[in-house]
Amino acid sequence: MAPTVDPVRVPPELFSFTHGERTDLYVAILHAFAEANERLETALSIDDVRARLRTVGWLDALDDSYLIATLGQLRAWHLVDAVQNHGENYRTAGEYERRNLQYSLTRRGEAAFAGVTHAVAVLASTGALQTAVLDAISDRLGDLIAAMEEPSSSPRRLFTTVTELEGHLEALRTNTTRFNSELQRLLQADDAELATFHEVKAATVAYLQEFLTNLEQRARTIADRVRQVESHGVGVLFHRALVGAELPQLSGEDPGPEWLRHRRTRWQGLRSWFAPDDGARPRVEQLHLVARHAIITLLQVLDRIAESRRRSSSAVADFRELARWFAVLPARDDLHRLWSTMFGLSPARHAHLPHPDPELVSSSTSWRDAPPVEVSQLLRSAGRTERFSRTGRIRDVAAIRAARAEQARAERAELEAAWDMLHTDGPVRLSSVGRLEHSVFERLLELFGRALAVAPGADGSRRGGTADGKVEIVLRAPPDGATARLWTPLGRFTGPDYEVEIRRLGHTGAQRGGRGAVG
Repeated sequence: MAPTVDPVRVPPELFSFTHGERTDLYVAILHAFAEANERLETALSIDDVRARLRTVGWLDALDDSYLIATLGQLRAWHLVDAVQNHGENYRTAGEYERRNLQYSLTRRGEAAFAGVTHAVAVLASTGALQTAVLDAISDRLGDLIAAMEEPSSSPRRLFTTVTELEGHLEALRTNTTRFNSELQRLLQADDAELATFHEVKAATVAYLQEFLTNLEQRARTIADRVRQVESHGVGVLFHRALVGAELPQLSGEDPGPEWLRHRRTRWQGLRSWFAPDDGARPRVEQLHLVARHAIITLLQVLDRIAESRRRSSSAVADFRELARWFAVLPARDDLHRLWSTMFGLSPARHAHLPHPDPELVSSSTSWRDAPPVEVSQLLRSAGRTERFSRTGRIRDVAAIRAARAEQARAERAELEAAWDMLHTDGPVRLSSVGRLEHSVFERLLELFGRALAVAPGADGSRRGGTADGKVEIVLRAPPDGATARLWTPLGRFTGPDYEVEIRRLGHTGAQRGGRGAVG
């Protein structure tokens, strides 16, 4: 059963400052208080507010009565609070009146201004599909697994790792939502300049294809690591991270339960993306389907654009030009002549077709008296008639199909044997491999190329794998700068002595037939 979502309830008059005659001044005042909070100045007098307004771009002159009335309206909306400063020494009554009352931003005011700034940021931002975020989520989950397997790990380390993980998940969710909205608008757009439109859609197709590369493998790795974290206990993880959070109890209530509730909600969001526990389809798979559908749609649009470029004019333009010709011709006979010329009212192409039995119907017989002649539909669509001839022999391809199937099975068996030989039970040095068959060496080079094409992770390792995600390689640079040498029947290979770990999903020792793995 899907978890229920609490309805969003906006406090009344929270955004009342965004409309009316003083909207710009209201926003400027809240901006000024927000800038003061950034500098740890929580209370401002009238003079301080006026000075802060100039720093945020408000340069119009304001008298005291107008500014006090504006602050009073913000107080009525509970966005600003006013307190008396009893700790100040005042020399005159006028100084007391100006400096005694100080204003500060309430919690509701902070939320209101944050909502406005977030809305403006969303309008100015663009979404993105970033594989680096997926790799970051996977790395942070790996860090959590390593920290939980080590009993002496610091709670502060767990807290920072959980915070980073949630930040990456929020970035993935936000960027994916924005990019999908922009993608749907792009699919529906048809009023842009043709050349620019073509370039944008072609670039979008390349962008989507790059994102889909190894997406399934990344998603599978994240799902596996989510389950590994849960095997150690998510509750234990969050309680240890709560200790590292060091939350203050300013309001007298324990903030721990609310903090734990937010962490469990975020974790359920992570599961819904990669490993839902209710049997539903992961959202990352839905993202994969949306991206594939968008690629197909964009490619179809690009084909139509290319076809329209090859044509000298479109059918719509032809009909519009023809309509203009009909509008300017004055005589009815000219209109009929134009109609006959444009829509093919000319001698029929089937006039040369004879009767099936020419002896019964003479060629001099009037069309009015002659019986009708059957006209092929192909003559109207293609401009030619059918020609019936002997059906050609159907080639027997059973032997070819069997040979190709046997070749495919042999290649698959060779590939499976190569992966079995390359599987390691843990990290080994490349120099320990020694001699390899050339076909197995080519598979090893393929894995090396995929791993070296990826940027190093937080621990300095590089990860790569096959397109189906069944084989994964982890490379770590040699700490001593050593050189490895491998021999094949075709020659010798020399390169850095990497620390190599090759894993194959579902691999067992029995699959190797008793042979040792690489290294």
